[in-house]
Amino acid sequence: MTGTVSWTFKSVAVVGSGAIGSYYGGRMAANGEDVRFLARSEYHYLSEHGLKVESIHGDFILPHVKVYQTPEAIGPVDLVIVAWKATSNVHLASVLPPLLHAGTQVLTLQNGLGNCEALATITGPERVLGGLCFVCINRISPGLVKHSGGARVDIGEWSKGIPGRAVEVAARFKASGVPATAVDNLEQAQWEKLIWNIPFNGLSVSEGGVTTDVLLATEEAENKVRVLMAEVIQAGRALGLSLGDDLIAYNINRTRPMKAYRTSSMIDFVEGREVEVVPIWEEPLHRAKAAGVAMPHTEELLRRIRERLDERN
Repeated sequence: MTGTVSWTFKSVAVVGSGAIGSYYGGRMAANGEDVRFLARSEYHYLSEHGLKVESIHGDFILPHVKVYQTPEAIGPVDLVIVAWKATSNVHLASVLPPLLHAGTQVLTLQNGLGNCEALATITGPERVLGGLCFVCINRISPGLVKHSGGARVDIGEWSKGIPGRAVEVAARFKASGVPATAVDNLEQAQWEKLIWNIPFNGLSVSEGGVTTDVLLATEEAENKVRVLMAEVIQAGRALGLSLGDDLIAYNINRTRPMKAYRTSSMIDFVEGREVEVVPIWEEPLHRAKAAGVAMPHTEELLRRIRERLDERN
């Protein structure tokens, strides 16, 4: 994506200081950007000890983090990055308004579908950008994030707004050491990520809380992954997207080096937290059905996920 940039930003608020928010916000802060983190449970730890990131691209420590307990304490900023789990979107209506001024833009770095729509109901569609993170990253303990693979971010316009916003945000990410690209078709990027998220996040829960290496350990297990990926591709095509069959091998091949990687949904499952069922599985199924495409294996996967969650609860 190219275009004339008619907007820039000086201040950033990161909503959600878990693995994603800490890593990407931390990279920007380490590069000298004015980044303000909204933290709840980790506020006191981050205030006293700062943030440490152990990364394959180079470790770094932020001994002094601009961290706040409330959005009112942060105040209006130029760019809001929403990095918490989509299960927290019920709080957007109270968290976002204090962070907005007339020109504030909002970027979601969340999994699945429906997050841009959730933001748009509060900010208006013209302010919303979507981002997809292709990264292996986990929060190990308070103030400590481990980055073990990937890091690319694809950023796109959800609706027509200020020209060049995605280009500017991607450029600032890149200046902070994050591989970032402004994409022409955000929906395409979202469904490309679902090709990985639907099977790997889903099976990691439905199989009882297992890592990605287990899901590729046998031909039978790998075939489950491939079948689910094929359904996602078929659904995306029905929506007018250009998704090639080669994306199946691509996603499997990039997953093998991750070894015993714990998906975000697996971590939420085994640690007793709410799993992002709606954006990762329910919403894609809803959109596929509206486009006239059946996804029976994905529907069965969702049924098994719900069973596992019921058993856990």
